[in-house]
Amino acid sequence: MRAALALALSLSSPAIAEDMPDGWVRLDEVAPGIVQDIRYARAFNFTGAPVPGYGAPVCVLRREAAVALTRVEARLRADGFRLTVFDCYRPARAVAAFMDWVAADDPRDEVYFHPDVARGALVAEGYIARRSSHSVGLAVDVGLDRADAPVSRPETAGVARCDAPFAERPRESMLDMGTAFDCFSPRSAADAAVSAAARAHRARLAAAMEAEGFAGYAAEWWHFRLTGPEAGAAMDFPLR
Repeated sequence: MRAALALALSLSSPAIAEDMPDGWVRLDEVAPGIVQDIRYARAFNFTGAPVPGYGAPVCVLRREAAVALTRVEARLRADGFRLTVFDCYRPARAVAAFMDWVAADDPRDEVYFHPDVARGALVAEGYIARRSSHSVGLAVDVGLDRADAPVSRPETAGVARCDAPFAERPRESMLDMGTAFDCFSPRSAADAAVSAAARAHRARLAAAMEAEGFAGYAAEWWHFRLTGPEAGAAMDFPLR
């Protein structure tokens, strides 16, 4: 009976647990309360389709990054806020798919995520990288929301620009961050001229992340990387 139960439990366990390297974890195993909106696992992202490697909408990280993120969440919750995680570990095949997407420049492209930059120029302009720190399990893309806000996962753009006024954009959160997540616009820069409310929200998010060892990225208010641990090699196991 015990053997049968053990077999049943092993078959019902997430397959990803068998494929992850030692020292990697699912974020929901460490911090189940952190909201996850893994964009590249569904169509509402700059490519317009689920991205190769994202077979499931799950956040996976090196354990030290996941544990540090739980401390960030605790800091924010103490002040009535919470995190939303948009991307964590990114398989190398996903990065390669981004390069293929950029190369297939299409004049009919939906430009919500890059309103003033042609798709083919996004790498040269520094908005999409040929190598990603996400692939080593130490980088996260995160947003800020009120702790008591309903979880919102928009499915379509609905407006022309990701840097449109807050009231006109898909509601990713109850808080204005100045632009949408993954908005390839100068207004996404951490020090961009955005509203006073958006500046305050960005500052609160950055302060909480930096207090727990994460460093921000000047061009993207949402991107942070845990400092300290050695990066290691880029990984390519799929999320599932």
